[in-house]
Amino acid sequence: MAENKKLICIGGPTASGKTALAIQLAEKYHTEILSVDSRQFYKEMNIGTAKPTQEEQDRVPHHFINHVSIHDHYDIGLFEKESITLLEDRFKLHDILIAVGGSGLYFKAMIEGIDTFPPVSPDILIQLQKEYLEKGIDYLKGQLQEVDPNYFQIVDQNNPVRLIRAISIFRASGLPFSNFRTGKKVERFFESLCFFLSPPREILYQKINDRVDKMVQDGLIDEVRSLQEFKELKALQTVGYTELFKYFSNEYEIKEAILKIKQHTRQYAKRQLTWFNNAENWRKWEDSNMILF
Repeated sequence: MAENKKLICIGGPTASGKTALAIQLAEKYHTEILSVDSRQFYKEMNIGTAKPTQEEQDRVPHHFINHVSIHDHYDIGLFEKESITLLEDRFKLHDILIAVGGSGLYFKAMIEGIDTFPPVSPDILIQLQKEYLEKGIDYLKGQLQEVDPNYFQIVDQNNPVRLIRAISIFRASGLPFSNFRTGKKVERFFESLCFFLSPPREILYQKINDRVDKMVQDGLIDEVRSLQEFKELKALQTVGYTELFKYFSNEYEIKEAILKIKQHTRQYAKRQLTWFNNAENWRKWEDSNMILF
């Protein structure tokens, strides 16, 4: 493969305008887009994950949108392998490709590679998911703090998926998750140019609130209702879905559920911004006239 292949990465929090910018860049360079949003992979989750519209997808070829089912096993390791395979293929046609999304660790896996971890049996994951649903996130925090205090200090403690992943590694191997984190980077065959959007907080939060209202108008409640029987699946343990599952089980009134979605989405956006601000080699996108190369 020829040298000088470039992957332009556009990250940032939800509702910050990443999709519009990515499409603008893809049209400018006559290229394609890879989605790096771990919620938009799933075919059944549409309104609540704010996928690009069909019109947007028709304007520019997109990859990893509607990629798998909520019933499929899919994780960051599979994404790394599949994204690299796709990049190898699409770079035969393009010198520039665009990657866009808000899932920082998935970007990291694609750009730098990930550490190798021992296999975990489905039984362990099913048991941990059951424990989480029965005992809550504080139980998971306590479990991880006990078996891996080093990783507990740096993990996103409000992300049950990350907590379950780390605990599952310990239960499978008897060793802390942190023992397997080497931090070694893989040499890729492309250059990554990484930027993130960071709107003023008051503007971002208003966009989030407006987006949630539009999701409700567009049928979010019916979408989540149609998935209710699968609510224990890992893919559905996410903002916009868990709150409405609680509404259906009479834990919330509908107004409270919608307010909770807005609150949890704002908190999620804050965590995303923290990740991108702290990530190595990511620059804040200033304006559309930035010179990329």
